[in-house]
Amino acid sequence: MRAMKQRGFTLLEVVVVVLIIALATAAVALAISGGLEGARVRAASKDLVAALRATRSKAVVTRESQVLALDVERRAYRAAGRDWVELPAAMELSMETAADEVVDEGVGQIRFFPDGSSTGGNIELRRGEALWRIDVAWLTGEVRMNPHSND
Repeated sequence: MRAMKQRGFTLLEVVVVVLIIALATAAVALAISGGLEGARVRAASKDLVAALRATRSKAVVTRESQVLALDVERRAYRAAGRDWVELPAAMELSMETAADEVVDEGVGQIRFFPDGSSTGGNIELRRGEALWRIDVAWLTGEVRMNPHSND
């Protein structure tokens, strides 16, 4: 009888397969973590828009001016009657507002009036190449978020 030849994998083949699996897993983990960070930044942008709209609504309902304050250096904002909310560390914040609404260096605010109008301005939130611009119309107080890409 002929001796049967054993079939199997060499140690080198097993090591190569394990290495390929490890590299694929690392690539997937990196892609997912970047996607999660992007989702956090988008969520933070939407929360800021919601805070601006809530401040406008509060001004209309209470018939008193209300402000949303922004601290550019801390990357934080405070809606009327609420605590400061810090944006994710990966996000950069900048704003333009009326000169009368600049409280301190790096701190400004957008004021909403009882008729729904505002002092107006815009806020830019940036993470890497992604840019979200929030525009506040002075005449109507309308708040819009416009995502942009610098591709």
